[in-house]
Amino acid sequence: MSTQPTQSKTIRAQLLSDMKSGAYAGCERLPRESVLAEKLGISRTQLRDILASLEREGFITRRHGVGTIINRHVLNVQTRMDIEVEFLDMIRQSGREPAVAYVRVTDGTADEHIAGQLRIPVGTPIIRVARLCTADGKPAIYCEDVVEKALAKGEYTIKDFKLPIFHFLQQFCGVCPYMDLTDIRPAAADAALAEIFQIPMGSPLLGMDEVDFDIDGNPVFCSREYFADGIFRHTVMRKKL
Repeated sequence: MSTQPTQSKTIRAQLLSDMKSGAYAGCERLPRESVLAEKLGISRTQLRDILASLEREGFITRRHGVGTIINRHVLNVQTRMDIEVEFLDMIRQSGREPAVAYVRVTDGTADEHIAGQLRIPVGTPIIRVARLCTADGKPAIYCEDVVEKALAKGEYTIKDFKLPIFHFLQQFCGVCPYMDLTDIRPAAADAALAEIFQIPMGSPLLGMDEVDFDIDGNPVFCSREYFADGIFRHTVMRKKL
């Protein structure tokens, strides 16, 4: 198996870090492609793929005759809602110490809402994974991930759910989420959420109802997520096409 995708991901992360706080923190532009490729030890083709992904996400702008401009106003955004970031990294990016308070795994059956999201019959066996993440010891993110039980192969234990759900999906279900569609709306804490977040009933939360799809467009899991008020500043980048 080629290591290039993994290598590109590592170099991309390194380049982002260099632009934020490393070698290019004080620069308006990145070096020429030939120079940058040599510095990173990769081909110019591989570098162009990495730069293309960074440009799609707004971190840089490439202009003919000008070069690769570093967009600091985008780099300095705390939390991007249009970019998938694992919960602990999101909390870390907010300047707080992340931790997982608990992970609870239960078996159940799909109700009408979940069945519609996963395109399975109502009553189909499912695995439900509830996770509470904290920021500086305070409840910050609560999510419930749902996977069709028939997808899971092999012997798994609670330890296999302590990493983000994507690891379980790849290792035990043989699927890799490619994209998600997420419905975002304000939510008021009911009795259960008030207890989880240790807040009064009716307190505001940000709710997200997410469905993840594989590269063929098949739903592989769904998730309901809640974010505590006052911890994150969520930003969406939208380009004019």
